[in-house]
Amino acid sequence: MKVHIWERKVMWGDLDSLGIVFYPRYYEWMDASSHLFFEALGIPLGEILRARRIVFGLAATSCRYISPARYHERIQIRTCLKEVGSKTLELGHAISTVSEGRLVAEGSERRICVEVLEGGRLRAIAIPDDLMEILRGALE
Repeated sequence: MKVHIWERKVMWGDLDSLGIVFYPRYYEWMDASSHLFFEALGIPLGEILRARRIVFGLAATSCRYISPARYHERIQIRTCLKEVGSKTLELGHAISTVSEGRLVAEGSERRICVEVLEGGRLRAIAIPDDLMEILRGALE
């Protein structure tokens, strides 16, 4: 199974009034890490959208908060592909501190392969064979 690791430092703008990471930031980080994961596989989502009018749209997401992350802590987001179906895939995310390896949060995303039609309408489609081959390789 291929894993993509993205490190970042918790910044002031990431915090809530209690001085811990504001919960929507985890969703932003998971989304960004998903895009980086796809790029690392050779599936740059922006290029796929422009060239083929295909996107892996977000269908569902969840996050479980385990331990607070604080200002200036270095964290890493580990992203892996957990499942691939004919039209959908599921990504898993583990967010932990770099210094201690303390698990901060765990999340998942279910994404669906979507064709962008004229007028911006969306239609779910089967994941194209060339992309499916890459994705199945990421599961091994």
